[in-house]
Amino acid sequence: MSSRDQILGRVRRALADVPDAEPKDTYGTSVPRDYLREHGDRTAEQTVELLAENLADYRALVHRCAEEELPELLTRLLAARDARTVLVPSGLPPHWLEAADATRVADRATSTPGELDEVSSVVTGCAVAVAETGTIVLDGGHDQGRRRITLVPDHHICVVRVPDQVVSSVPQALERLDPVRPLTWISGPSATSDIELDRVEGVHGPRTLEVVLVSGV
Repeated sequence: MSSRDQILGRVRRALADVPDAEPKDTYGTSVPRDYLREHGDRTAEQTVELLAENLADYRALVHRCAEEELPELLTRLLAARDARTVLVPSGLPPHWLEAADATRVADRATSTPGELDEVSSVVTGCAVAVAETGTIVLDGGHDQGRRRITLVPDHHICVVRVPDQVVSSVPQALERLDPVRPLTWISGPSATSDIELDRVEGVHGPRTLEVVLVSGV
């Protein structure tokens, strides 16, 4: 018996108890969706703490500040990187970077990969953050810009409004997201490992991810 015959045989056995008259569009409702939507009972503050812990576990650099402290913190983070240029989405609140010395670079459709690669840093907001997985989700909103601006530059600073933009689980995040938008799910800086498990960062995205958890926004 060939591998093809074995696979088709397994498919036939799996479908043996499905009535022939069952409509083909019932797949979505016929599969039980009774998995847990959230693991554990946490307060909003505990959920934010879990997010910070998991972000750090993925080697993201986590910072905290109040709303009025955000411009100063962003200025310090960019200065620490000696950032000469910073890419700014069109809808990013202007006062966030009012004190920064880096030259602003607009998010333009005509920017080439080479031009984006020369940018020192990019600062964005986010759509939602998932505490249980330590994941930041971008959806191309006005304060996040085009998808590529967070994939090419080597340094990404992402601002998360807490607790409003933080959810516990992926199912809760999906409820907030529009599936037709260009979603980017980020769990720590870009990284990959070869067959010997040697970790390399910055292969297909920023080498450094800094997440600012800002309260009072």
